[in-house]
Formats: sequence, structure tokens, C-alpha cells
Amino acid sequence: MTENVSAPPRSKIGVLIENHFDPTEYKLFNKMFPARGYQVDYISHLWGNVDSEYSSNPERDPATNKDRIELYVIVKTEINDVVLSDYKGFILIGAYAMDRLRYEAKPIKGQPNQSPAVKFLRKAMQTPGLKIGTICHSLWLLCADPQLLKGRKVTCANNLIYDVQNAGGDVQFDGDNGPRRLVVDQDLITAKHPADGITEEFIECFIREIERG
Repeated sequence: MTENVSAPPRSKIGVLIENHFDPTEYKLFNKMFPARGYQVDYISHLWGNVDSEYSSNPERDPATNKDRIELYVIVKTEINDVVLSDYKGFILIGAYAMDRLRYEAKPIKGQPNQSPAVKFLRKAMQTPGLKIGTICHSLWLLCADPQLLKGRKVTCANNLIYDVQNAGGDVQFDGDNGPRRLVVDQDLITAKHPADGITEEFIECFIREIERG
């Protein structure tokens, strides 16, 4: 069981998380950001609890040929309490976690999504210089409000292309190879999929953009 990373920080990077998060990304965030002097703070909507425990996507165990959950994280930072100025940037972790974070307890017809995570992103993405990063499936969260994606150049996992386009995003392609590996559009950094070194490339790019200001 793993709790929030708390190494002495140069600056904090917030990672939005929920159940079914991508384990590869989680491991690399915890390795690469602290190695560069950044504290990683995991953030979620805790539903009134002091903390909540979230689990990674189940993965096939070759020894037993059965699915198993490898990683757990205890989150103590409530998204409604986050002070944006305490962070250099925020990353939306991949897999199915961001689909869970766009859940609304009481949706109302004709009203924009009011989930805490979407309301948070409306503020964060209007803050000049605050970097927002997504990878793989995590653009799902931005799809909950088309105003967050309208006209933005992005990339994502293949099976999210049409969700993103329907929400107004401009998915960038690499010829016949499908969506590009990595796209930077002002303060929004998006990556395709945690495979073939893309996660490492995404983290390095995110750090460069932060340090560039």
C-alpha cells in the first residue's frame, strides 16, 4: 500500500486520481518527478472522508493467469480544498480513473457538468501559466465540458478520438500512424498512450514546460 509521496519539494505537482488508474504511469510519476525535485500530491474527491484508498487497473498475473490488483494509493487531498497557487501543474492520470471523476451525484438537464473535478478544471485551465497534462484515456474528464476542449490541439488513445472530437478537441495526427505521441498547446500537454516510452517522454515534456514558465 502506497501513500502520497512527500519528499522535500522544489514545487508540487498534483495528480488527479480515482479507482482503475494506470499503474505504469503511477510508478513513473513517483520515480521521475521526485528525482527532479518535485513533490507528487495525489488529489481526488473524497466524498466527505478524511482519506480514500484507490486501486490500479487489474492486470493479468502470468504466474496464475488471473487478474490481480498491484497498486493502491491512499489519497488525503480533497479536490475542493486545493489552492491552485500551491502547484506548478496538474496531471490527469490515465486508464478509467477520470471517467469516474466526472461523475455527478445530481445531474440537472441543461446544466453543465458540476462534478468537483470538472469544476476544478474550469478554474485551473483559466489560470495563466498553470500546466495541465493528460495521457491516454484521461481526456475523458475534459470531454465532460466542451468548453474545456473547444479548438484545443491534443492527442489521446485511439479509442478516445471521437469522444474528444465530439467535444470540440482537434486531435493531431502523425500521418497514417494515428494520433501523435505528444502535443503541446499552450499550457495543455497531452500524450497518446503509456507505451513505447511515451510516459517518460510526457513527464520530461511536462517538466520542461513548467521550467520554461
